[in-house]
Amino acid sequence: MTAVLDRRAAAPPGTREAHRASTRRSLERSLRRHWQLYVLLVLPVAYLIVFEYIPMANNVIAFKEYNVVGGIWGSPWVGLENFERFFANPVAWDLIGNTLVLSLYGFLAGFPIPVILALALNEVRARFFKRTVQMVTYAPHFLSTVIVVSMVILIFSPRIGFMADFLGFFGAPSNLLADPDSFRHVYVWSDIWQTTGYSAIIFMAALAGIDPSLYEAARLDGANRLQKIWHIDLPGIAPTVVVVMILSVGNIMAIGFEKAFLLQNPLNLSQSEIIATYTYKIGLLSADFSLATAIGLFNSVINLILLLAVNTVSKRVTGNGLW
Repeated sequence: MTAVLDRRAAAPPGTREAHRASTRRSLERSLRRHWQLYVLLVLPVAYLIVFEYIPMANNVIAFKEYNVVGGIWGSPWVGLENFERFFANPVAWDLIGNTLVLSLYGFLAGFPIPVILALALNEVRARFFKRTVQMVTYAPHFLSTVIVVSMVILIFSPRIGFMADFLGFFGAPSNLLADPDSFRHVYVWSDIWQTTGYSAIIFMAALAGIDPSLYEAARLDGANRLQKIWHIDLPGIAPTVVVVMILSVGNIMAIGFEKAFLLQNPLNLSQSEIIATYTYKIGLLSADFSLATAIGLFNSVINLILLLAVNTVSKRVTGNGLW
């Protein structure tokens, strides 16, 4: 990249002007030839600008002492004071730690399972069984978070749940929802149950795009199923897996608020309190909008850094990335 920039800088002015003119003519030809496609882009781009980019300007609240009377732009500027308040709070590092541990646990436990499910279903030849498994694993995706949490509470409740006696028989806590050490397991594995079938669809689509002649060649060479999976299926879906992994890592700190908040109670608060739930309590319940915005902005910046870092590493190691 540096060499290209150096060559452009060293090029005569006439050459650079000719290059710009050529680029402009190419763009004009593309606009005339494919104007219908550019017209289709107008609404999505307008939506992104109005509802995604313009609201980003309101992040300035994180650097102000917001009050309703002065409004966003009339509130006094305080610089980094809100960030200092957050990091000076003794619970700040506990929040960050809880969020990271819960997110990493969910990523490490949940990311490989849809890939394994897709690979396994791709090898099934009985169409009825394959479709039944797909339906059973995909159906929980249509349940709302509130319904899933209600099911979890009913199952693990020590008064009406049928799991209490079963867990107690094996020495586990009879009330997992009141045990701080069990909160993460309940959260992550109920989430895996809900999302695995839906997440596997994209990998099954990638498997469907693999050239069938590769399987024919492997069969003639005497490869068994595991060898075909290792040498054909996994390399074939590797770019898709990398892209999904990068997007997942980019959301490490953006763990869902609803489920953590609904499963939260005073007994498991030491591990269930994450950045999203704390921001809700500070911003909406305590009406400290400046501090809540500062915490949310910090969270977003960490996600952006993780996304860029993982994408860079992936490009260098595998040659695949988002850009």
